[in-house]
Amino acid sequence: MRDAPDAPRLPSSPGFWRSPLRGPWFTSVLGIVLLAGITVLFVTGLVSYAAYNPDLASVNDKTPDKGILGFYLFAWPTDPHWLYRLNQGVHVTLGITLIPVLLAKLWSVVPRLFALPPARSLAHALERISLLLLVGGALFEFVTGVLNIQLDYVFPGSFYALHFYGAWVFFAAFVAHALLKLPTALRNLRHLREPVAEKSDLVSPRPAEPTVSRRGALWFVGGGSLLLFATTAGQNFDGPLRRTALLAPHGGGDPGSGPNGFQINKTAAYAGIDAARTGEDTWRLVVTGRTGTVRLSRARLAELPLHSAALPIACVEGWSTSDQWWRGVRLRDLAALVGYDDDPPDVFVESLQQRGAFRQAALRANQVADPRSLLALHVNGEPLSPDHGYPARIIVPAAPGVLNTKWVARLTFGDL
Repeated sequence: MRDAPDAPRLPSSPGFWRSPLRGPWFTSVLGIVLLAGITVLFVTGLVSYAAYNPDLASVNDKTPDKGILGFYLFAWPTDPHWLYRLNQGVHVTLGITLIPVLLAKLWSVVPRLFALPPARSLAHALERISLLLLVGGALFEFVTGVLNIQLDYVFPGSFYALHFYGAWVFFAAFVAHALLKLPTALRNLRHLREPVAEKSDLVSPRPAEPTVSRRGALWFVGGGSLLLFATTAGQNFDGPLRRTALLAPHGGGDPGSGPNGFQINKTAAYAGIDAARTGEDTWRLVVTGRTGTVRLSRARLAELPLHSAALPIACVEGWSTSDQWWRGVRLRDLAALVGYDDDPPDVFVESLQQRGAFRQAALRANQVADPRSLLALHVNGEPLSPDHGYPARIIVPAAPGVLNTKWVARLTFGDL
């Protein structure tokens, strides 16, 4: 059917938006869900950033100009050992799950983005500004987050800096908008059933014939979120559940079998590690500290007291493994070899990898002192494979995966 001759043709006209689903009740329900979900996302994102110990050393700090935005940073603990795995699993899985809710929320308020005049009062102007920053910030944060999870680094600059600063801008607009709208949202939600009639700029003056109820639309949005959850959450587990993570790069793929058959993020070939540099006759671990430098072959390391720890690998991209059994030399015992018998200090770790991010990393003294922090030589009863860091790698409880440096070449103990 053709529109009537007097049908509005501009998005700024109230009658242009004709969906009968739009209204305060529908928008308020979505808003309350996002209020809770985005708050959790923001907190877990800040916690994730703190886990890198960015105040420890420049190699850990991907946002060196953060200034006051780093006010909350704290020394990252090693207990519980699954802390980072839980944090990133919640952060990434919840972010993916909220995408349908976010899109539905943006769709529900789109008429307000085109409303004229731009500002009717100071309060209205503040609301419009917060709304524009909120929409732009939400799209930016969710898009960059999804691209990072999918390993598509098509955005300019560092993901860490973009996502970190974008999160603060977005959350500031989010808080301002929530303070302005929360009383109205709660008032709308006091009704257990949809109101028969609503008065709002979101309600079309000439609504089209409904094809689904608002509750039906909410069920549709919830179903989309449930589907994304089911096809993403499995990347946090090993075994059959990982195969359900069809939308995650580290989900449905087969990591192989045997003791070294668990997920990795970077292969030895990708990192430029070849057998000529890791052979028994060529590779030596250089350990430097208060009393000088020692050089240790893998065979010499194996003669030192060896210890075991069951620890997972957890990545900022949300995937993780279950606990793997690692065996190697305690970091605090290596510190003792170079003069730190009682109180091990920080350590600067360098990899054989020549290029790329996190080929160097710093660990705090509390991480070095933990008896489960190892320079691992074996995993699950077998020597490390090249892809898992042979001849030796770092494994530290609760640390982000990128700080568990593979193909370790040098350890420098001391205050950083």
